[in-house]
Amino acid sequence: MQLKTQKESDQQLREAVVQQLGWDPQVKSTDINVKAADHVVTLMGFVHTYAEKYAAEKATQAVYGVQALANDIEVKPPSVHTDPEIARDIVHAMKVDVTVPDDRIKSLVKDGFVTLEGTVEWDFQRRGAESCARNIAGVRSVVNHITVKPRVSAALVSTRIEDALRRNAQVDARRITVSATDSTVDLYGSVRSWFEREEAERAAWAAPGVAEVIDHISIVP
Repeated sequence: MQLKTQKESDQQLREAVVQQLGWDPQVKSTDINVKAADHVVTLMGFVHTYAEKYAAEKATQAVYGVQALANDIEVKPPSVHTDPEIARDIVHAMKVDVTVPDDRIKSLVKDGFVTLEGTVEWDFQRRGAESCARNIAGVRSVVNHITVKPRVSAALVSTRIEDALRRNAQVDARRITVSATDSTVDLYGSVRSWFEREEAERAAWAAPGVAEVIDHISIVP
């Protein structure tokens, strides 16, 4: 009986993910396959852009009941883009994005796989640079090695994150504990969905001086 119940639960979760992917206008591919087992979802198949692969991942994470995700979608660009062309387009995208300090960031491209390096003062700048690279045609993957330079004390970082969590209507701050050491923040506790976990992590990254967030929060639907 328990096995049957788990199989039914897996099937329901799979159907919910499939519906969510179909609902998201950024996910256009019909070549994505979904598997679900014990609250773990696996995405397979292929898309034409890395941005679409990323959108499929975010859409899946938004589904209630998803506790872990393996994104094995392959990016197959519809046309050939050389590495120099991709690198040039990334540089241009960062230059026109006012939130990205492009003079502090380097992008390395090999066979469509992009690695970002450099140092910035805020996490939104680090994420902005990754977004610029992610949306370039021909990109197959992005590895973000950009670091955030610490600027404030650990105690102040911890206090600001706790305050931000309490202000966030999407997160139950009573279930989350924040610990900061130097520029590293550890999050503990439990939340009801992957979305809530990401909101807590996003609040932590928004604090000035945070160079690393280690998320120990568990998802308990």
